[in-house]
Amino acid sequence: MTVAQPHTHPGEEVVLRDLEWTDLAHLATVEQQLFADDAWSEATWWSELAGRPRRDYVVATTPDGTIAGYAGLDVAGDVADVMTIATSPGHQGRGTGRVLLDELVRRATLRGVDAVLLEVRSDNDAARRLYDRAGFEVISVRRRYYQPGNVDALVMRLLVTKGDA
Repeated sequence: MTVAQPHTHPGEEVVLRDLEWTDLAHLATVEQQLFADDAWSEATWWSELAGRPRRDYVVATTPDGTIAGYAGLDVAGDVADVMTIATSPGHQGRGTGRVLLDELVRRATLRGVDAVLLEVRSDNDAARRLYDRAGFEVISVRRRYYQPGNVDALVMRLLVTKGDA
């Protein structure tokens, strides 16, 4: 298990810890609030948790234990895929997403990957800004991937320099 690590940001201090099974019902509720049609169910979260050690999930909590966000990674060989990254309502815009993304990249680097990939809705401007600022670049487009609405998915990549972690 990863030791809790405090991270500070002008708006909010968060502590990172590994996802625990007791978090799953809460995460399924937050997913529904944030992603509606694309939300992961509690059963999906159980499947993701069972995918360890290939799957690696982290939760950001406030000092009082409130879940401020969560993120997950799938590591297969020399590539890691961001499975999800989300900031809970009421905690957005405070730097939590960047802390989570940086932690995923750190964990991927420690596992020796060459690149971190993710996909994002082309109309999700906040997420795109986060990924752009972190150094990700668009490498392809999946046309009309997200339903409903026929929204494109942008596939983005960050090349990782070994030893950066």
